[in-house]
Amino acid sequence: MELECQSNSASQTKKIGESLAKVILEEKVKKRAKALGLLGDLGGGKTTFLQGFAKGLGIKEKILSPTFVILKKFEIKNSDFEFFYHIDCYRIEKQKEVLDLGFKKIISSPTNIIAVEWADRIFKILPKDSILISFEFIDKNKRRIILRW
Repeated sequence: MELECQSNSASQTKKIGESLAKVILEEKVKKRAKALGLLGDLGGGKTTFLQGFAKGLGIKEKILSPTFVILKKFEIKNSDFEFFYHIDCYRIEKQKEVLDLGFKKIISSPTNIIAVEWADRIFKILPKDSILISFEFIDKNKRRIILRW
């Protein structure tokens, strides 16, 4: 299935992320983590989207791109889901680097929600049922956001 949205601003991009988070929180916990793979050019809106997504999960901490630390973990309260992992693969050269961070264990826990920026760098180890979210530039402020699941 595919859904295409157009965002005309950063705040709209955040709202789209927030809406998706609320839909996911309504889902029943499955056999493994819920995974999102974000794709798009630098400055395309991936982190902005995840700021809204985290807000929709009820996370109060500021969401910044974890480019240098690669992985950040946040607690999800008042939900069957327990943790939100934000992974940024921009600096990843080999998929093994993410595996060394405990990716298999993280993805195997059904109470985790994982969002991977630059997911194309770890496609082979990303679960097949991941929600893929592409960000395309329309102009300076506008983005086309395509969700596939």
